[in-house]
Amino acid sequence: RVTLLELMMVKVSDKNSVTSEEMNVFVRHAEFLAVCFQEKCGAVLKLTAAADAEDEEALVTIRLLDVLCEMTSNNGQLEHLQAFPGLLETAIDTLRLTHLAGKQAVNVFTATHAVTGQEEISHPAVGFKSHLIRLIGNLCYKNKENQDKV
Repeated sequence: RVTLLELMMVKVSDKNSVTSEEMNVFVRHAEFLAVCFQEKCGAVLKLTAAADAEDEEALVTIRLLDVLCEMTSNNGQLEHLQAFPGLLETAIDTLRLTHLAGKQAVNVFTATHAVTGQEEISHPAVGFKSHLIRLIGNLCYKNKENQDKV
């Protein structure tokens, strides 16, 4: 699943080679990806424990967020995802939970997380909160209703 999402990420981020037919496919699949993210977003919180650093559901959720960030960076998919029920609220709630998890103990979500080894530098959750903020910003872009919710 992670590999498939990485392939989608490459295709979505390469805006020059996407045909209108492929764009329509992405728009249809954007809703499915949003639902998957909403259902799985709690899995990322398992990464607060070092033992769960390779949790597959968490890795899938991280890649889902990356793909949603890219999709909301494209105007064709942005409007569809801005109107998707619950996506903005889920992103905000997940950001709150990861921020709280980072304050409760020193882990990958801690703002002052000290990088002590190569393993921690390449941790898949590094940047997760910034990607959540990017998604929230994209969902609020030129959308007064979403801006008022935030």
